[in-house]
Amino acid sequence: GFRRLGVLQGLAAGLMMGISFLDLVPESLEAVGFGAANLWFFAGVLVFACIAALVPEPDANAWITNPELRQEDDKHAKAARKKVLLSGLITAVGIAVHNAPEGVSVFLASSKSPSLGVSLALSIALHNIPEGVAVALPVYCATGSRWTGLKMAAASGLAEPLAVVAVALLFPGGLDASLVDGMLSAVGGIMAYIGIHELIPLALQHAPAREVSSAVF
Repeated sequence: GFRRLGVLQGLAAGLMMGISFLDLVPESLEAVGFGAANLWFFAGVLVFACIAALVPEPDANAWITNPELRQEDDKHAKAARKKVLLSGLITAVGIAVHNAPEGVSVFLASSKSPSLGVSLALSIALHNIPEGVAVALPVYCATGSRWTGLKMAAASGLAEPLAVVAVALLFPGGLDASLVDGMLSAVGGIMAYIGIHELIPLALQHAPAREVSSAVF
């Protein structure tokens, strides 16, 4: 249920902040210096905050608690389902835009260290679980097809690997080492923002604070 989802969100937040403050930022500080690393870090925070403000992440609870969706025999039910389906499609597009920078983050981390890239990909995968639910649920409620909901959720998640492919094609020779070191600090800022500003508040909505704290730390 949502309690387990909250614990997973807390775990993802802890992983992201650990990767940010224990791996990405220290490595960037050593490579480019304190001032430059901090500039890159807060640039990452600012860029992702702007993306989050323009494309806010939906809450899957809204689709479950909507009373209109339970009134199958009501004359307004058909219109309600159409409205929810449209909302699900818009949500899928929004999440795809929201996820693209995360794919670039994994690419940058992997170019520096494969193990770091794997850790970051794992934490982002946990973070993406509620996003997939937020896409699949409204589509399922509107169409009655689990398969359609699954396909829409999977399609919205393709933004991350496609972003990786795009960066690899745009820079076939790789990126300058000093640029990668600076951008890793920006990735650290993005991960810290997602963990503190998005995942922990969502986790606290779904699970008790004690369980969320245990998952984070």
